[in-house]
Amino acid sequence: MSDIFREVEEEVRQERLQKWWKKYGNYVVAGISILVIGVAGWKMWERYDQQQRIKASSQIESAAQMSAAGQADLAAQAYAQIAKKAPTGYALVAQLGQADELLASGRTNDAVALYMQVAEHDKAGLGDVARMRAAWAQGDKLSTEELKTLLAPLNNGTSKWRFMARELLAYRALHDNAVEAAGKEFAALAADKDAPSSLRQRADAMATLIRTSGGKDYGSVPPPPKPAEAQGTAAP
Repeated sequence: MSDIFREVEEEVRQERLQKWWKKYGNYVVAGISILVIGVAGWKMWERYDQQQRIKASSQIESAAQMSAAGQADLAAQAYAQIAKKAPTGYALVAQLGQADELLASGRTNDAVALYMQVAEHDKAGLGDVARMRAAWAQGDKLSTEELKTLLAPLNNGTSKWRFMARELLAYRALHDNAVEAAGKEFAALAADKDAPSSLRQRADAMATLIRTSGGKDYGSVPPPPKPAEAQGTAAP
């Protein structure tokens, strides 16, 4: 008797399963298809992305070779083309390279604008490099306060660029004839064991030069006299 009940129960389950499949089967098949297509699509995207990265890397290397050969204009053009199509990280590297070539070509304003574009897009890493280079490019053109503002994100206790920021500000102080302040900052950098050794050596050399020369530039050539002064007469 129990066998009959089991057979009936089995038939009921099969009938329910068939009804459920007729009602939802298409959705199940569609869901599985979407999953399979999604996985395949992701694999294809990964392969494509890898190919694009390899391509961008090769193009950046070619642009760097142009730069090494002294072809700054061609290198800048090559970097600009790479930046248009390369994956984000490589595009930033290309923009940084383009800015370097523009600076080497004497196009300082264009270079600085591109440096700052990279700095605004990337708040660390390449962005910090770009900000530092922008500061060096116009260190003698900006006012001291403008330079401090530009370097503020780097001139803090955690940034690895803080030593270079302080060095540039020390040079700016010297440019402003704040000789004593510049000497103290160079001396402090030279004594800072956390600073890179090459920077400490430069800072020590500058501190010694300022201390022994009083901040005077004995190697500079004085400006030529005005025509009226050269003749010993007053200007009309």
